[in-house]
Parts: sequence; C-alpha cells; structure tokens
Amino acid sequence: MMLFRALTWQIGIKNFVLHPMRSLLTVLGIFIGVASVIWLLAIGEGISVKAQDQIAGLGADNIIIRSVEPAQQASISNYGIASYGVTRLDFERLKETLPTVVATTPIRELSREFRFSDRNVSGRLVGCTPDYLSLNRLDIREGRFLTDADQRDKANVCVLGAEVAQVLFPYEDPLGRSIHVEQDYYVVVGVMQSRTPSAGIGGSLAAQDFSLDVYVPIRTLWQRIGDMIVTRRGGSRVSEQIELSQITLKVRSTDEVLGTSEAIRNTLAKYHPREDYAIVVPLELLEQARRTKIMFMVMMGLVAAISLVVGGIGIMNIMLATVTERTREIGIRRALGAKRADIVAQFLAETVLMSVAGGLTGIIGGLTCRPIVEGLRAFVGWALPELLAGAPDVVHSVTPIVVPWSIPLAFGISVVVGVMFGLYPARRAAAMNPIEALRYVA
Repeated sequence: MMLFRALTWQIGIKNFVLHPMRSLLTVLGIFIGVASVIWLLAIGEGISVKAQDQIAGLGADNIIIRSVEPAQQASISNYGIASYGVTRLDFERLKETLPTVVATTPIRELSREFRFSDRNVSGRLVGCTPDYLSLNRLDIREGRFLTDADQRDKANVCVLGAEVAQVLFPYEDPLGRSIHVEQDYYVVVGVMQSRTPSAGIGGSLAAQDFSLDVYVPIRTLWQRIGDMIVTRRGGSRVSEQIELSQITLKVRSTDEVLGTSEAIRNTLAKYHPREDYAIVVPLELLEQARRTKIMFMVMMGLVAAISLVVGGIGIMNIMLATVTERTREIGIRRALGAKRADIVAQFLAETVLMSVAGGLTGIIGGLTCRPIVEGLRAFVGWALPELLAGAPDVVHSVTPIVVPWSIPLAFGISVVVGVMFGLYPARRAAAMNPIEALRYVA
C-alpha cells in the first residue's frame, strides 16, 4: 500500500513528461490565467496609484476654490462684460473667519506668451503669494521664490517654470535676465524644479502643468494687468472681469478638512447665488479614488479569474480523455491491489502537477508585466509615434505595479482550480470495474 502511494507522484511526473505537447497545452491555460490575474491587477494598481498621486499632489489638507463661469453668462458677447468668480473680498472674508485655516493664497491665472530675445513659449502667467510654493508642494531649483517684500513693493520680478526656463534660456543662466510678457517685462529671480502635472477634476479644475508657469507677485499683476480681460469668441469680443481665478486654503488638520469645506460652502452661498465658483476638496477625491480602486481591482480580478476557470476546464477535458486512454492501466493497478483512493490520488497528483507548473510559469510571466509594457510603449513610440501621440494620457504615463498579494492569490487559485476540475475525472477513473478495465482494448 505504501508502495502505491510512494509511486503516485513519480507516475504523475512520468506521464507529464511522456506527453509533452498535451501537457504543454494543458499548462498553457493555467499559465494564461495566472499571468492575466497578475497583469490586470498590476495595470489596475498602476493606474490607481497614478491617479491617487495626482490627487494627493493637490494636498489632502488643502481646499481649492475655483472661479467658474455660470451658464447664463455663456451668451454674453459684443462688448458685454461677464463678471463672475471669487473676489478679493471673499478671500479676506474666508481668511479672517475660518480659525481652522493656517495658510491661504489668492491666485490669478492668465494665458500669455513669454519672450526672451528671439525665443518664445506660451504658458500661464500666475499671480500669487509666497504661500503658493508650499501649498502646491513645489520646489525651487535655483534662485528664490516670491517674497513678502516683492508683494509689498509690487516688484516686477518672476519665477520661471522648468520648461519655460529650458525654452527661453537653453544656454544662458536665467537669473537676473528679463523676460517680456506682452508690453511688460519681469526680472527672473528663480527657476522651479520640474514636477509632474496635477490631476484634472472635471470641468472645475483642469490638469495643471506647472512646468509652463511663470509666477509673479499678485499685487504686481493686479497693478499692471488689472481684472478686465478681453478675448474673442466666435468672431465676437467678450470682456471678462475676474478678480481671482482660485483661492487655495490649507487646513490645520485633515480631520478638519470636511467641516471647513462645509463652512466655506455656506459662506460663499450667501454672496454667490449664481454659483460662479467650484469647491474642490482633494481629501474627498482621494477617498473616492481609493474606493474606486477597490471596485476596479475586484472587477479586474474577476475578469482574470475567468481565464483560470477556462484553464481548469481544459484540465478536466484532458484528464477525461486520459482516463479513457489509460483504462487498461487502471485495471492493472486495481488488480495489483490499488484502492479507489490510490487511483483518485494518482490522477489528482497529475492535475496538481499541471496546475503547479502552469502557476509557476504564470507567475514568471506576470512579473514581466512592467518591462513588457514599457518596452511595447517604447516600440510603438518609435514605430508609430502618431498613434502613441493620439493615445490617452494614461497610456503615456501608467506604470504597472505588481500587487504582492496577487502572486500567492493567483497561484493558490490555480491549484484549487486544478484540484476541483481534476476531481471528477479522478473519481470516474476510480469507479471503473477492474475486470472490465482489464478487458478494455484501446
């Protein structure tokens, strides 16, 4: 009896090796299933982490108030004046009445062209205060950022975003040089460290590419440009009066963010009946992104699990054919004293071997997710640059991140699937009448 049990795994390995093509095709189904689980979860994790990093870049302890043009003003044209958005009075009111707020900065943004010598680049002219640096988690590469003295003196100084500095000053040191913004000029006192763009939140907060910004004291911007901006829309000229594009507030603690955001909503609702503003709370978005991640991962896991089930069906199909093929062998083993349990163990051992082989190779295939995705992206960028350029941003930036628990999960499921789908053929083999099995002629 012990001899039969000792030979069970040896016979399983022998049959696995004797039929390499059949074994390979059977293992392939499990391989695809396990690799799919790891790949899909890794891609889902990469997308989720990218989204959460972008939202976290807005600051979990920040509250952002954006000016938004109300729908009823969309038709104003022919020298009409559209006045909307948050104001300097709103800024002062919120700054003075919210005890949980520890830092605030008013922001005015304009699209402008920046010039130095014969070089130019389009970007955002951002009027702000010194707090803008810390509230947006930006770093200085060289020089300095704006100071309170710059604000007080309404100085004509500026700090360049990384890409603006690279385009305008590819060879020169930008510090101390003057750049032109339309008819005005600003002396460069600093250059920002490069940073990835922040997340776009619907229509209220577009993705921000900080590398194309030029920062000036907001009091200087108010003095030189003012609040009135004239633009052309569909052949008509529209004048817009916007005092502030955005107000960013930093709350003392993340525990107080939601309560503070509710107080802000109540305050602004009194003075802005047209709802010409939008409040963005990164903490709420971050929690929502995490919940979405869980749902996304579950769905991706279920889709990948289907591949494992298909692989299990392949194992059952092959093992049912094997039972018929090896009927005489089963009869001989039963005649020599093997019990039904021994026959079941033999066929289950073979299915487990195939499942383990498929699981292990699937893990290896799953771990190649990141280099293959990056290599494929690089190849498409080289061979079909237009196709890659037109792809969504997520295709350009996503980096698959293998989820550690996906490896034992996928491997464990592959073994369980192998046992479950191998159990019926094994029991069918064990249920054969030994005498009838010995008479069987293939």
